[in-house]
Amino acid sequence: MGGAPQMPYPKWVWSPAGGWYNYYPKNWQRNAAIAAVVYGSITFFVFQLSASRERRPVPPVRPIPSQRWCAHAHEDDPQLRYKM
Repeated sequence: MGGAPQMPYPKWVWSPAGGWYNYYPKNWQRNAAIAAVVYGSITFFVFQLSASRERRPVPPVRPIPSQRWCAHAHEDDPQLRYKM
């Protein structure tokens, strides 16, 4: 079956997805853990920056979950403690 010759492919391939082969380097778990820590750290600092700069010029009618950690929530919405 399959009347054509097999398609040629390179023997050595590098790609972020791993290429054509299911090859795991011996330190793939360490590399994955390092990547997870870096990703988590960046996410944490972006979250902190966002929470410190969040402002609401018009107070919302209902409470918004991000008001729990927003730095200026009580300044922007004086009625916040009664809404929560």
